[in-house]
This record gives sequence, structure tokens and C-alpha cells, in this order.
Amino acid sequence: MLVAGIDSSTQSCKVVVRDADDGRLVREGRAPHPDGTEVDPEHWWQALQEAATDAGGLDDVAAVAVGAQQHGLVALDGDGTPVRDALLWNDTRSASAARDLIAELGDGDESTGRQRWADATGVVPVASFTVAKLRWLADNEPANAKRTEAVALPHDWLTARLRAGGGAAVLADLTTDAGDASGTGYYDSGSGQYRDELLRMALESGPALPRVAGAGEGVGHATELADGAVLGAGTGDNAAAAFGLDIGSGDVVVSIGTSGVVSALADSVTPDPTGTVAGFADASGHRLPLVCTLNGSRVLSTTAQLLGVELADLSDLALSAPSGAEGIVMVPYLEGERTPDRPGASGAVHGLRVHNARPANIARAAVEGLLCGLADGIEALREQGLPVERVLLIGGAAKSRAVQDMAPRVLGCDVVVPAPDEYVANGAARQAAWALSGDDQPPAWEVPLSESLHADPEPHVHERYREVRELTES
Repeated sequence: MLVAGIDSSTQSCKVVVRDADDGRLVREGRAPHPDGTEVDPEHWWQALQEAATDAGGLDDVAAVAVGAQQHGLVALDGDGTPVRDALLWNDTRSASAARDLIAELGDGDESTGRQRWADATGVVPVASFTVAKLRWLADNEPANAKRTEAVALPHDWLTARLRAGGGAAVLADLTTDAGDASGTGYYDSGSGQYRDELLRMALESGPALPRVAGAGEGVGHATELADGAVLGAGTGDNAAAAFGLDIGSGDVVVSIGTSGVVSALADSVTPDPTGTVAGFADASGHRLPLVCTLNGSRVLSTTAQLLGVELADLSDLALSAPSGAEGIVMVPYLEGERTPDRPGASGAVHGLRVHNARPANIARAAVEGLLCGLADGIEALREQGLPVERVLLIGGAAKSRAVQDMAPRVLGCDVVVPAPDEYVANGAARQAAWALSGDDQPPAWEVPLSESLHADPEPHVHERYREVRELTES
């Protein structure tokens, strides 16, 4: 039998069709999403239909599940219609709302507020999280806030569209999973319960929320695109990627897509009041402590545009420069930053002098700066007591020769590169196969590895980066 996995990401929609038993890829398709930090959810639905067509259709699949970008706010009225365009994770207008929520829970004291949020939900609000976006909606668009009767995440909404089509039926049985719910800011992954009092801090009306399905649970049957197919619960993109990679204890995933993500598998997570490590859940009933940066692969594409070269040429340029870029350091906060929480920051280049002002050094500094932010993430997981025994490098930027060459040097450890694949969509497909089987455990699918990368660590690169990153204004 065949199953389908959907990755509705920030920039595009990908669909994979795989064999339910062994995960063998049968066919795949994709379609673009519009740019921006807010989008009409109908664009996701249109892209999903186009990607499904590009994949040869879904008429023959027995199950389907959706992985999608986390945190996005889909506010629905009583007819199941979005009250406004969805606010995406990378929309930083809600930064002040996040700060307000922290202060309020701490009775005016930020430190107390951070600890209380971390204890209650495993996360500390930042602009990306749904709870901050809800407060922004209440503060800035009270009419839309008043019309909001239910709140869904992108994967919740797409799952509902597959099951119910459209209209009020979308509201009939909204579902989510712990992996995606854990990124909202009003769900406690430890107890598996919503924190309604925190939801009402953001939006006083207390809108309806999706039911949190269990790991491996089927949540109904599709009536659209894959009529009659079992629907897996779906999950957020990071949980889906980890599930697609079938990571275990000691594995750390470094994903460089639109964002940069460092995540690991754990049975429990120590609350982090700094907000650096988010205590998310995964898609299999465990925890997924995670560090996320706002700036990922676009650091490379923006630098290539600045230098007037193609991405492949940027990689060649970077590799032609010496380690440390002759003293140039790029702090790549090009869209503000999430970790550290500096939504108003901008990118900066330090150490520029007459003797080193060469395109090759700028190119290398961009790659090294991107990797240094991720090295901070690995360090934060270690400080949580998590073992780092194997680092898996995935995402669009993982294909860059410069990234692959510099990753073990900057991250300070050997790096394994899985074969290039759509791991978010694969994780969703594996979820679909699990829901289809009804078994206690998910199917075992082999994850082929492309290569193992080894190089002597170059700690001076990260040390220099840490010296100058604090000079960047927030």
C-alpha cells in the first residue's frame, strides 16, 4: 500500500508518495508558496493541490498526513473562515506582545515571568510563538480578535481541509498533535494539557482549540485529494523531520532551511527560563528540546545577491578564503533574530579592513556566521545535559559544499549527512503509515546516509564570533 506525506513549509509545498511498509519513494511533487510573513491560508491549499498533481495525484494512497511550518496563527470565525491572513512564525510584529506576556505572568518582573512560562509550558514567549501572535491580534486588530472563535496551526488547518473540505465543517473536529501544540505557548508538553489561563492572557475570549491526538493516531478520513484515505495526526515541521530521520538518544539534528534548527530526542526537558532551549514535544510521544534561529539559508542567498554571484559560486568563493576570513565576522541577524531573542536586530559585519575586504572573505564569513549560530544551539543542548554523539545535517543549505566543509570545523564535531531528501514530508508519510497500521510502534524505514564529514575543529572561529555577537544591537 502507498502513503503520502505533505510538507507545507514557509516557501513551498512538497508531497511524497511512499510504500507504507519500507518507505520506498514512489513519486513526489512540489509547488511554491508566496513570499511574505503573512499569507492567505487558501494559498497553502492551492499549492497542496498543485503539488499533489505534480506527484501524480493521491487517488491511490491509503493514508496521508501533513507536516507544516510551526507557530503560524490561523484564526477562524464561526463559519470556519480565516478572519485575516495567517501570521507566520517569521513575522516579528508580535515581539512586544511576547514581552508583555512575560511581564504579566511575572507580575511585572521579567525574570519571574520567564521562569513561570518555562515551568508552565516548556517555552518562553518570543515573537514566533502563536500565543504572542494572538496577543498582537487582540492589541492591534480587536475586531478580528472578536470574530475569532477557533485557533488552528497551519498543519491543523490543512488536515481539516483534507477531511472536511471547507466552511463550518472545518471547525467540527479540529485536531493537532503534541509536537505542533508544544510550539504555541499555551500547551504543557509535560502534562499533555492546554493551559487555558495562558491562552486567555493572549485572547480573553478563549477561542476553541484543536484536540491533541495521540502519537500514531488516525484522525479520520480524507474527503479531498485522497478520498477515503486514513488521516494521520500530522505535526510541526521540526518534529516531522526528526521523525523522518528516526533519531534516537544522542542524535542531534542540525537543519538549515529558512530557519536554522538544532534539536534532539529526550524523555524529559529541564525548563529553560532564558528561552534558548524550547521544550517541545516530538511526534512519537517523547520530547524534542530545540533551538531555533530566524536566519537560515537566506543568509547564504542574501550574501550571494550582495556579491552578485550564484549560490554555487558563493560556495567556491567561501572555500577559497582562509579559516576565520582574515578577521571578518558576520553576525547574520538579517531578519532580526529569535535565538537570541533580538527581533529588532540587523546583520553586521565586523573586522572589515583594507587588507581583508575581499568577496571571498565576505562569503566565508557568511557561512561561518551561519554555522556559529547553530554551534551556539549545540552548546545549549549540551548545557541541558543532553548527549551529542551524532550530528545529522539536513536542509537545503546542507547541500552547499562550503557548509559541508566548514560544519565539522565550526560545530567542533564529526557530522553525518543523510542522503538529500524531503525529511519533513517523509516524517509525515511515516506518520500516515503508522496511523494506517494501527500498531503500537511506527514502521521502521531505513534512512540512507550520504557521507560522514570529518575535519579538525577550529574553535577560534566560534570564539571570535562570540566576542562580536554581543556588539549587535537588538
